[in-house]
Amino acid sequence: MGWKEAAEPVLTRMPAVRRPEGHVPFKRKLMWTAGILMLYFFLTSITLLGYQAGGSGDLFGEFRAILAGAHGSVLQVGIGPIVTASIVLQLLGGANLLGLDTDDPRDQVLYQGLQKLLVILMVILTGLPMVFSGPPGGGFLPAKTSMQLGGMALTATQIQILMFAQILVGGILILYMDEVVSKWGVGSGIGLFIIAGVSQRLVTGFIQPNSQGFFYSWYEILTGQVEIGSIASGEGLYALLVTQGDLIGLFTTLLIFGIVVYAESVRVEIPLSHARVKGARGRFPVKLIYASVLPMILVRAVQANVQFMGQILNSQWGNMPTWLGTYSQGQPASGFFYYVAPIYSRQDWMWWTANVSQEWWQVMIRIGIDVTFMIVGGAVFAIFWVETTDMGPESTAKQIQNSGMQIPGFRQNVGVIEKVMERYIPQVTVIGGALVGLLAVCANMLGTIGGISGTGLLLAVSITYKLYEEIAEEQMMEMHPMMRQMFGSE
Repeated sequence: MGWKEAAEPVLTRMPAVRRPEGHVPFKRKLMWTAGILMLYFFLTSITLLGYQAGGSGDLFGEFRAILAGAHGSVLQVGIGPIVTASIVLQLLGGANLLGLDTDDPRDQVLYQGLQKLLVILMVILTGLPMVFSGPPGGGFLPAKTSMQLGGMALTATQIQILMFAQILVGGILILYMDEVVSKWGVGSGIGLFIIAGVSQRLVTGFIQPNSQGFFYSWYEILTGQVEIGSIASGEGLYALLVTQGDLIGLFTTLLIFGIVVYAESVRVEIPLSHARVKGARGRFPVKLIYASVLPMILVRAVQANVQFMGQILNSQWGNMPTWLGTYSQGQPASGFFYYVAPIYSRQDWMWWTANVSQEWWQVMIRIGIDVTFMIVGGAVFAIFWVETTDMGPESTAKQIQNSGMQIPGFRQNVGVIEKVMERYIPQVTVIGGALVGLLAVCANMLGTIGGISGTGLLLAVSITYKLYEEIAEEQMMEMHPMMRQMFGSE
């Protein structure tokens, strides 16, 4: 008996959100999407019962923009377990170790059940070290040493178990919230949560009424409340560009918006014509960012898991071998875990400032590793993404063939269409994935408004653009019901 037969009783019984029967009106989709978004913000504002502020800070602080959630809240782990489970399944599926045919309805159910089971396992594996990695009053999620609950006094260990149970419930909730949006709403839950987190930090970075807010900082500069020094000497210019004024952050933010929107519009359009309906023509667009920027989530998730492992080893061993790394204020300061840590901000690589304690050559090695990992990882995960989401040449050729379309001047044959697609899709996928990786590193190095990571801003802009396209398509199909039948939406 194979693993599928053994696991089928469990995987087929995993709770799932029921798919809608027939067409879901656009207004209802918006209502479901808005409702899940409100629930997401509500859950991120609920502090874990038993949590005691303090400790070593947010373990995923620098990755929070792409992992969503909030530190110390019910959604502590965010979408991290979902992304990690997707990576594991992609690797297993790419190596053909699962033996599942996603075209078979039975195997589809098994695949979805396996994904849910893996997500729950990842929530457990991520949440346990966060709660139990140190004493109750310390560690990554410090717990109170004693508290009253319903008139019953809880011990430190019981409080930690209570906190872990809340993290587990939050991880399962965000899994099914994502599924609700995917089946009943607009876009995907993962994309929606990323947009929500990034937008919140971006708006806060502009308007918060203190020195961290961009507009307030410039108000202080223009009214003379803050001395920036002489521009001629360079001190004032540095203050305007980097510290108080943060003009570089504004420029980078606007540049990322512009580049992503432009890159989304750059495409190679392959002409199509209908085999039986004369005059019916169309085009198949192969965008520069063909695989979208979503594979960047997978790349950053791998880096986040490596850093998470380093934090756990440091908390358990106390003094790790020097070659593995030494930690200062919860961050790697040398060794392996320092060199593989992503560049988060300007302060991480400007070695001529007092904020960087490493030598210039150490900083350059770290930059080189980060750039290489992001470019190569972006290209590799883009290929994985295209193959696993049926966007590759073979799947695309079948879709075109099944729609009754053909490429003018070529025989109406799946193999012929596939060969034409192979001229464009693999090359564009690699180039687009590498370009997005390079752009994310550059944005991190220059910094953005609100301290958003370059990857987070890239994801938010690209997902918002695609969400806009999807909303426009939904409105068009709502106005012209016959189009839903043409595109197979009904």
